[in-house]
Amino acid sequence: MKRIAVFCGSSIGHNAIYANEAKKLGLHMSKNNIGLVYGGGKIGMMGVIADTIMENKGEVIGVIPHLFRHEEVAHASITKMIFTKKMSKRKVKISQLVDGYIALAGGFGTLDEIFEVLTLGQLGIENKPIGILNTNGYFDHTLQQLNVMVKEGFLKQENKNMLLVSEHVDELIQLMDNYIAPKMTKVINKVVKSNNSSK
Repeated sequence: MKRIAVFCGSSIGHNAIYANEAKKLGLHMSKNNIGLVYGGGKIGMMGVIADTIMENKGEVIGVIPHLFRHEEVAHASITKMIFTKKMSKRKVKISQLVDGYIALAGGFGTLDEIFEVLTLGQLGIENKPIGILNTNGYFDHTLQQLNVMVKEGFLKQENKNMLLVSEHVDELIQLMDNYIAPKMTKVINKVVKSNNSSK
């Protein structure tokens, strides 16, 4: 993987362990020449990982909507900042730049972004590895909900398995490097082809 999109909070939370793990991920990425693509902020978890990679001479690309250009605290010291017209365009641009996705601790935005890329993977629109760094069991309840969805017949086990989970940075990156996307069903193939042909 040459670049990874990292979704995470614009705050650092109440426990220093989350920022520390963000630093570990940033160190691993810079050491292994993996570029960061993220939301472009300089505060919170976003700022921690961006600063860590920049301090270690890595690549950091921020993607931020014009709407938040003055409202969000945009990072002024990263490799490149890309401004988009809308939030939806931001997601598309991030997708075009990366080879995989990782979620760290965060709020609504983090969950929105990680579940959107999981949906794209489920539909076969993307085949990139998607990981969660489950620091301090932060995502335990989210993962439990996914188990309920499988149990109740609203999510296939093979689609749930697309989500790669580890508490350790090195292990998570290894899982992502070895990821093989599941094959789509014939029904989904038809839907995707139909949607593509109508564009």
